[in-house]
Amino acid sequence: QVQLVESGGGLVQAGGSLRLSCAASGRTFSSYAMGWFRQAPGKEREFVAFINWSASITYYADSVKGRFTISRDDGKNTVYLQMNGLKHEDTAVYYCAAGGGRYPISYYSKPGPYDYWGQGTQVTVSS
Repeated sequence: QVQLVESGGGLVQAGGSLRLSCAASGRTFSSYAMGWFRQAPGKEREFVAFINWSASITYYADSVKGRFTISRDDGKNTVYLQMNGLKHEDTAVYYCAAGGGRYPISYYSKPGPYDYWGQGTQVTVSS
């Protein structure tokens, strides 16, 4: 079992920055692929960013590419999402997720490969 707890959300003006953190329990954190998703009111949950178990591969949704950066610190059992140049349309609840399997990288833009999810943290960007 892995428990995920997100933090770092809040209210920020457009153009500002936030860093989200996702702390994981368990000793096998380094073996999990990690992802960030978000869900805005009335919309489906959408993929934001992914990092593989060795941190050698990352990829991003087109909507955040060049503005967001995902990283991980296995010594702290934590994955981060640095968000710069925030826009009003980035407003959503952000969720981190952990996947223990081994799938083609392209699969990780969908919720299916992820085994565990956090409770989410609200990000609100004022325009």
